[in-house]
Amino acid sequence: MDFGGPGFVLTIIGLSIIGWLVNNWIRAKHGYALEDEWGGKTERKDTVETQHLRQENRELRDLLTKVEKRMQVLETIVTDKGYAVANEIEALRDTRPVDESGSGAPLEMQRKERA
Repeated sequence: MDFGGPGFVLTIIGLSIIGWLVNNWIRAKHGYALEDEWGGKTERKDTVETQHLRQENRELRDLLTKVEKRMQVLETIVTDKGYAVANEIEALRDTRPVDESGSGAPLEMQRKERA
């Protein structure tokens, strides 16, 4: 093969053009911006489907933010000292003697039978 002849140069130019076309085809297929001849970017226009997906994505991100905030509040409640104090109070309530009339039992709760 003669590397100095016009055939080699044309082959290099042809392979470069084919590579550029394949690159742009793959980018267009997957939704990336396309490059023009001078290296600039050409953004794709949004279709109705992509606008809908962007809106749904925004809504889901907002929902996720709300859920994260709620989870932080629940973690604070669970790890709070007041939660442990409430459990200790309930434990004391169970060990306290109850008179036979049952008036010491809170609302509709059943008394625990002692063995």
